[in-house]
Amino acid sequence: MDVIDSMGTCIIVGGGLAGLTAALSLAPRPVILLNKAPLGFESSSVLAQGGVAASLGPGDDFSLHLTDTLKAGDGLCDESVARAILKAAPAAIDELIRRGVPFDRNGEGKLTLGLEAAHSRRRIVHAGDSSGREIMRPLTRLARETPSITLMEGFAARRLLVEDNTVTGVVAESIRGPVVFATERAVIATGGIGGLFQYGTNPVGSWGEGLALAAKAGAAMADLEFIQFHPTALDSVSFPLKLISETVRGEGAILIDETGHRFMAGVSGAELAPRDVVARAVWRHLAAGHRVFLDARDVPDLDFARRFPAITRFCHAAGIDPVTQPIPIRPAAHYHMGGIAVDLAGRTSVEGLWACGEAACTGLHGANRLASNSLLEAAVCGRLVAESIAGTTSRRQGKPRAGVARVAASDPYPVRKILSRAAGVLRNRDGLAAAAAELLPLALERGKASEPACVALMIVIAALRRRESRGAHARTDFPSRAAYAQRTMLHFNEALAAAREIVPETVA
Repeated sequence: MDVIDSMGTCIIVGGGLAGLTAALSLAPRPVILLNKAPLGFESSSVLAQGGVAASLGPGDDFSLHLTDTLKAGDGLCDESVARAILKAAPAAIDELIRRGVPFDRNGEGKLTLGLEAAHSRRRIVHAGDSSGREIMRPLTRLARETPSITLMEGFAARRLLVEDNTVTGVVAESIRGPVVFATERAVIATGGIGGLFQYGTNPVGSWGEGLALAAKAGAAMADLEFIQFHPTALDSVSFPLKLISETVRGEGAILIDETGHRFMAGVSGAELAPRDVVARAVWRHLAAGHRVFLDARDVPDLDFARRFPAITRFCHAAGIDPVTQPIPIRPAAHYHMGGIAVDLAGRTSVEGLWACGEAACTGLHGANRLASNSLLEAAVCGRLVAESIAGTTSRRQGKPRAGVARVAASDPYPVRKILSRAAGVLRNRDGLAAAAAELLPLALERGKASEPACVALMIVIAALRRRESRGAHARTDFPSRAAYAQRTMLHFNEALAAAREIVPETVA
């Protein structure tokens, strides 16, 4: 196995908004960015539609943004972290504009601000209905043009090498075989876990590989049970499911069933209630035998095709005209509030390992992410991680120890039905325990499903430990919200031990 001496060079795993921001912010310091797909493809950042939340409009400020974020987070946000990130939002928007992002503007040249669920003000900065693609386009170009950034496309990280709880290298693999990058600084920016579910909006490769890397290296995980299911994904047989942006509801579209009944009308906030509330309402309506549709046909002054050209295109591809027909929808796994436990600077519990973006859990989102705070977190925390790394001194080390075992390419398919059945919109102990029993042997074997099963197993154990319903975590056997909000911290070995205790019970 080839070993490349990259000491003094930061290795960034993942080329979405968080990873690119960290790489660009570290310039002119040397960076090697590993991305298993060509840069600009197969990332949740590219697929993002709504935009970036920032308190820029009249009558708005970061304290109002903070209030909305804390309310959506259902008591579990880290207020000090949220305050710091949200206060940095306007500057993050300015930085994206300087880097060439073409956000929408009105006739006076001012940024156009959209409204999304649970926001008390219009504060979503967007670029049409393909904001993620338009954000990633100039950042990808800049990364290719920056001399200090070495792009290694087609390289999948397989393992972090750690000695004495300190990073010593990253094992990656390409079509040319495995290679070890010797380094004392690594960043995980691999995105989410939607690929672990039957219905998800993330790319198929987003199954939590960064969480598996960090967990196997001994890093602590936080709040893994909190998975946001977007309530309005286009109901189809494709994977990932196409997302019908929350902005459509922000413009006035409503949810109806096959009879035309507006079943959210009596709920506080109606269609613009927090995502967990809307997702559960849609899920229950589907479970009762109904079909559910997003209806934008009668929204006053909405030119749907002009305002939402990308959504219009993929609706047409599915045989639906959103101008004259309601759009069939269903909830789909969309965003992971949990992840690798980090502080505001992105530092994990492993020395020399940082994480940012969806793979990290800063505490900003709490139990339920406020819409469009995710791209914001990626942009702000990518820079904070870079500043933290720049402030560390290099510790020259020798090459990592030889004898690194190869790790097979991963396939999340065998995990999807298990996790979807047990840890979907609604959960209970029996379903979660049965899933743990199924996932444990998959996690322990060295097959293609092993790494995805490890992530799924940690999610299931975290969900079992939270005996309440809070935010996006809803247990039918514990429907009440606990009086005290406590975060879930978990290590991989703890999850294995907990699963081994469960298995005999389920077999018996």
